[in-house]
Amino acid sequence: MTTNPETPLHTLNPLTRFSDRVDDYVKYRPSYPAAAIDKILEGLAPPSQLVAADIGAGTGISSRLLAERGVSVIAIEPNTAMREAAEPHPLVEFRDGTAEVTNLSDASVDLVTCFQAFHWFNPEPTLSEFRRILKPSGRLAVVWNNRDKEDALTAEYNRLVRAASNHHPAESRMKTVEPLLGTKHFVNVREYTFVYRHELDLTGLIGRATSASYVPRAGEAYEQLISSLQELYQRFCDERAFVYMVYRTSVHLAEPIKN
Repeated sequence: MTTNPETPLHTLNPLTRFSDRVDDYVKYRPSYPAAAIDKILEGLAPPSQLVAADIGAGTGISSRLLAERGVSVIAIEPNTAMREAAEPHPLVEFRDGTAEVTNLSDASVDLVTCFQAFHWFNPEPTLSEFRRILKPSGRLAVVWNNRDKEDALTAEYNRLVRAASNHHPAESRMKTVEPLLGTKHFVNVREYTFVYRHELDLTGLIGRATSASYVPRAGEAYEQLISSLQELYQRFCDERAFVYMVYRTSVHLAEPIKN
């Protein structure tokens, strides 16, 4: 099925679209560089004094990274299968909710984070909600792992996934910062970029592709994708039988506007 490239991503069933991808998501999604977490926490109170709301937390990859620093994390995730698949952490509490309706109290958190999820949210009500739940001294962090188009393997992987997904709009609009740059709810928006390398064997390379909600799991396009990924792996695997996807991790930080 062809999707209009201008279709807002938040209209494309974001609450349940990953339900059949949970296993691949848990096993094969990349993490985030330590330097990105350092930057998000820089200048805030000591981590043990912070409460963060990680919105669109998925299976808790980012929530656990924050918790490992000592932050208490409320992981907001509307997809039941994702919440149930999350690896538990004593400082992470999963709750049902959406970006637009988190069900958190006013001015109740020090930090709001969105890792690889902001493009699925309805921008205006989401940013209004984030401002509402943040303390006046709080911070918003919006993070994407953007595949590095300058890296040969990663660029070819991009091409293969775009073709398999019939050029789904999420492939071209993963990083969608315009609503944040133009919002009336946040100020002092700034961006930082970090490099991250994701080590994958052949099973991981295929699993990384099929963890995307818009990549087919059966049919001719799927079979072609698997064949092409096998060829890609053979071209680039090292003596340890791994390939490496390269990401430019983009971190946007902002503060809530004061009343």
